[in-house]
Amino acid sequence: MQRAKEVMKVSDGSLLGDPGRTPLSKDGVKWQRPRLTRQALMRCCLVKWILSSAAPQGSDSSDSELELSTVRHQPEGLDQLQAQTKFTKKELQSLYRGFKNECPTGLVDEDTFKLIYSQFFPQGDSSTYAHFLFNAFDADGNGAIRFEDFVVGLSILLRGTVHEKLKWAFNLYDINKDGYVTKEEMLAIMKSIYDMMGRHTYPILREDAPLEHVERFFQKMDRNQDGVVTIDEFLETCQKDENIMSSMQLFENVI
Repeated sequence: MQRAKEVMKVSDGSLLGDPGRTPLSKDGVKWQRPRLTRQALMRCCLVKWILSSAAPQGSDSSDSELELSTVRHQPEGLDQLQAQTKFTKKELQSLYRGFKNECPTGLVDEDTFKLIYSQFFPQGDSSTYAHFLFNAFDADGNGAIRFEDFVVGLSILLRGTVHEKLKWAFNLYDINKDGYVTKEEMLAIMKSIYDMMGRHTYPILREDAPLEHVERFFQKMDRNQDGVVTIDEFLETCQKDENIMSSMQLFENVI
């Protein structure tokens, strides 16, 4: 229940985006992208889930090199992952320790994702959003997420550049992975977020808020009016529009 209160605290009417205005904080100041602090990192549901299962720091030293003979899938070396991500060696050690404890096989399946989000967002139905998010992390589409894919995705979402985050967001919206985003796909994602926590935002969102959000986005993004948005249209529009960029904070609220 405490987690639900925290979620409500960081969520507001800009959760589903409003290209018509820039979200304001309680003191009336424009929203600014949060600094990359440990506190910000700990607001991430997936990080909390992993670290809550992390063993004490005095664990077997073999963990530090991400080698564990008992798991079915053994991840790449720590140095290689540190080069691929923006996590420190100590952060990667903690993340892997918790990942190993929760997922002894070295792989995460979709049911686990759904369980995580049902625990952190008990006030709504998070199953559809967890499904979409899982597919975005599951880079090769084999129904399981390796530790490497998990931390690379987290690194982009929590500490990536604007360009990296936008490319990841496009991949999330592109549900069927055909390289285009349709209104139907974007609406499905927005509705899944609304179902998960929309009724617990302040101010409370109307039922038609996701559809209005998608209509406004498409008016700006679909430049040639062909009914789909390409990655180039998505990146160009988002990076030029301050209001759209501000609404991208939804990923920082619900990852």
